[in-house]
Amino acid sequence: MKAIVYTRYGPPGVLHLAEVAKPAPRDGEVLVKIYAATVNRTDCGFLRAAPPIVRLFSGLIKPKNTVLGNEFAGQIEAVGKGVTSFRVADRVFGFNDVTFGAHAEYMVIPEEAPLATMPEGSTYEEAAASLEGSHYALCDIRAAHIQEGNTVLIYGATGAIGSAAVQIVKNLGAHVTAVCGTKNLALVRSLGADKVVDYEMQDFTVDDQTYDVVFDAVGKSSFARCKPLLKPGGIYLSTDLGYMAQNPFLALITPLFGKKKVLFPLPKISKKDVIFFKQLLEAGKFKPVIDRCYPLEQVADAFRYVETGQKVGNVVIEVAHSNNV
Repeated sequence: MKAIVYTRYGPPGVLHLAEVAKPAPRDGEVLVKIYAATVNRTDCGFLRAAPPIVRLFSGLIKPKNTVLGNEFAGQIEAVGKGVTSFRVADRVFGFNDVTFGAHAEYMVIPEEAPLATMPEGSTYEEAAASLEGSHYALCDIRAAHIQEGNTVLIYGATGAIGSAAVQIVKNLGAHVTAVCGTKNLALVRSLGADKVVDYEMQDFTVDDQTYDVVFDAVGKSSFARCKPLLKPGGIYLSTDLGYMAQNPFLALITPLFGKKKVLFPLPKISKKDVIFFKQLLEAGKFKPVIDRCYPLEQVADAFRYVETGQKVGNVVIEVAHSNNV
């Protein structure tokens, strides 16, 4: 089968198209024919082993899993012994940041992994783009206990995480102020933001309004800069370690001093989370934003684009052609 392979850490140029053996499902696993995948910040981090702590999971010297791609949608082609949740020909979507493997024509994944049948009415491209950024957003939103009536500022509201966060927080009944660039103001309003701030025209930290939660979905601000925006007891969240990896440290000490604190929850995803997003998609309460699509052969170009930091929502990889029905 065709796959995009990397055997050493580095820039997108280390990726190459190769013919590799088609995997076979073992007991409790399913074989998925991949129709669509994505390239995202997680993939980019594992490609370059950045931050270096990534090497503890992916291999100290070189990658132990040589095919990236953690987010995917496709069709079950075969099932291993003991599999009861899925049948051949089921359309599925899922997330695999343990062994990756979605930048290929086929991948195997355990039945009990974050995997579910696809939402009714979704295309492979939409389903593939619905879990990576959104599960990071959901993890932080749950940690902050955001609820109806809260005021939430989301900085970086057009990325995969931020665009999902706007929609999830609005579904909870909170008031959302979203921060983005000029060209994306209309998009962010369409996602449900109550107020939109153009960071190209004004400093978003200079605001008379205060918030229960400030969520930096792109990791480009800091607690010190955003602290004046927080109400007493307010929470600052960031998807990045921050300058000199300060955010995990601040998450330990700020609850002990003062009334404003940093949270830095470790992201995780379960099958229940995949089903949760499936239900949101089917109810029309969440729709992933897709920036552009690349064919499998151009995955390196997709990585280069994602690394510019300018993508809006998600970048999709079209692995195989389908009629999406």
